[in-house]
Amino acid sequence: MKENSIKPGYVYHITDSYFEKAKDDKLMRNHEGGAYRPTYLCVKDEKTQLLWVVPMSSQTEKYEEHIKKDIEKHGKCLKIVIGKYLGKRSAFLLQNMFPIIPKYISHAHVIKNIPVPVDKNLQKTIKRNFRELLHLHRNRIKIIFPDITRLEKLMIDELADYNENE
Repeated sequence: MKENSIKPGYVYHITDSYFEKAKDDKLMRNHEGGAYRPTYLCVKDEKTQLLWVVPMSSQTEKYEEHIKKDIEKHGKCLKIVIGKYLGKRSAFLLQNMFPIIPKYISHAHVIKNIPVPVDKNLQKTIKRNFRELLHLHRNRIKIIFPDITRLEKLMIDELADYNENE
């Protein structure tokens, strides 16, 4: 997709070529039974200007248990946020987030050909948790499953190569 058509706060699908390039077995697999799954909420890292995507899951009951355990242990849960998207409960799995560049975004999730954003208040919560998780990660506290340090470098390098050749 073109960079200027990708907006943080909206939901997208990722190309298979990203997963082939990334080679990280901790990434949630792209397709299940030929369907475009999971869907990913797009967030922007203001520090690096990279886009990040947060996998979404409809299996909220499964993740409520994880949230409960984290709250009991740490007093809060940063890595999973549950909220509504398109009238249905969804788990936003920040523990599985990863950086990406526009060429690996296949298409927006649409209803009647119109991209649908995530609720603004829910976006604020996710963005706050996103920033805090990145801060913890950069301070060597591992909460996020994929190797985001390697993936971030991979995406920054690829973006730099693209910009040089343009």
